[in-house]
Amino acid sequence: MRRIAAGLAVATALAVAAPAQASERHPTLPELEDELMCLVCNTTIAESNSPFADRERALIRQYIAEGDTKSQIKAKFVAQFGPQILAAPPDSGFNILAWWLPIVGIVAAGLALGALAWWWSRGRRGPPVAAAGPPLDPELERRLDRELRDFDA
Repeated sequence: MRRIAAGLAVATALAVAAPAQASERHPTLPELEDELMCLVCNTTIAESNSPFADRERALIRQYIAEGDTKSQIKAKFVAQFGPQILAAPPDSGFNILAWWLPIVGIVAAGLALGALAWWWSRGRRGPPVAAAGPPLDPELERRLDRELRDFDA
């Protein structure tokens, strides 16, 4: 059973890695349109109709025709327009905070809510109930038990 699971995991990894590597070597325009920004309208090139976005599309087509990889095309755009041309910040250096800070915030908020719920559920019990008054007269207690029994029946 373990061998089958390991085989499936390896097959899945290979199935995912091959298209990703092919995408790196032979990028397409729609793929890069979603990863680069139009600096005029602050949307991705795919969403923009501005002349600047048309110029970027033409540059992408030119770089693809020259045989550049996806990383090379993005590097050329960053060199020409700066890192703000990328739709997502690079996942290295100080920019790694843009990737991890939201995740850390969500986890911290979940832990805080969990701790608050635990504390709230523990603090709402109230003081322990003490016996109210002196014990009942034995005759009165028998009568009360009999009436309760009759009430349940």
